[in-house]
Amino acid sequence: MKSVYLDMCCFNRPYDDQSQARIRLETEAKLLIQESMHSGRCKLVWSAILDFECSKNPYPEHKQAIFQWRRLAHVHCT
Repeated sequence: MKSVYLDMCCFNRPYDDQSQARIRLETEAKLLIQESMHSGRCKLVWSAILDFECSKNPYPEHKQAIFQWRRLAHVHCT
């Protein structure tokens, strides 16, 4: 099973303006990767950097949604 590390830009991509084709495609790709994680086809890797960057997110609802992924991670790097 593959391990996947998504940086904070990936986690925030669905919250970006989806009117540009590139942004929309990147969002779709990120959502497909998330689906693979939920179905067990790949494992999420989380890091202390993601904790730090997410804690600086100015949007509380985005921060909370992104931090939910931390619990699903199979690997935590410091």
